Amino acid sequence: MHEVADWRLLEVRDGLLEVSDVGAGEPVVVVPTALTADELVPLARRLAAGGGHRVVTYHRRGYAGSSPPLHPSSVGADAADLAALLEALGAAPAHVVGASYSGAVALELALTRPELVLGLVLAEPPPVFVPAAPDFRAACLDLVAAHRASPEAALERIGTLTGGPAWRADLEHVLPGAVADLERDAPTFFEADLPALLAWDFTEDDAREIAVPVLHVGGSASGPWFREVREHVTAWFPGAEGVVVEGAGHTLAVTHTDEVAGAIASFLARHATTPTA
Repeated sequence: MHEVADWRLLEVRDGLLEVSDVGAGEPVVVVPTALTADELVPLARRLAAGGGHRVVTYHRRGYAGSSPPLHPSSVGADAADLAALLEALGAAPAHVVGASYSGAVALELALTRPELVLGLVLAEPPPVFVPAAPDFRAACLDLVAAHRASPEAALERIGTLTGGPAWRADLEHVLPGAVADLERDAPTFFEADLPALLAWDFTEDDAREIAVPVLHVGGSASGPWFREVREHVTAWFPGAEGVVVEGAGHTLAVTHTDEVAGAIASFLARHATTPTA
């Protein structure tokens, strides 16, 4: 059996995306987040190891061997790529797992192509729709400006913010080679993903349009921005479920992979729609 991360190239919307597609059963797509191409690969591996699901993950444009990013980039364009990918693979409808930036992509797909989505798992999507949104947007703008002034300093800044002072060693321990990959792909994060996120909008009215089951997974140590996100997600989506991973920060999918995978597996089991799942 092939492991998750046995990549192949697939043509999608006039571009090429590196795709991993393993297992059988009800489809689950793990949407890659920003900055670290393989940040969610350990999570995808845990989900595939549980059996009973077809687990798809991929590299977004501008990461690893996929095509360069679009200019201008947008969350909507990422969602369109994801829709085309699921259709090309015959893997729709699917449960969609998104973390941080890719939580926005998951929400956008559920809003614009609801027929492709069975359920949503959101691990701390970006706080662009909460009271703290102005502060978050200002921080993103500061990062874009910092990258223009010094790419190396900007990368160190975002790494420390999300993963703490030992972020390089911690990331390398979980994903050997990831720091070099991150340094290679960092321009996509600063020049494409951050501007795309700053231009994305999601409202309570948008949330009312989404009728699938929703799970929010967050860390107890992620800070007030993401606490507001958790409160809004569980309030805006009727019946939304919430799991808080104790001691975890915003990189919980890397630092607490087993706990996050367990919460997702339990959610998938409760919302299975086919006997094989």
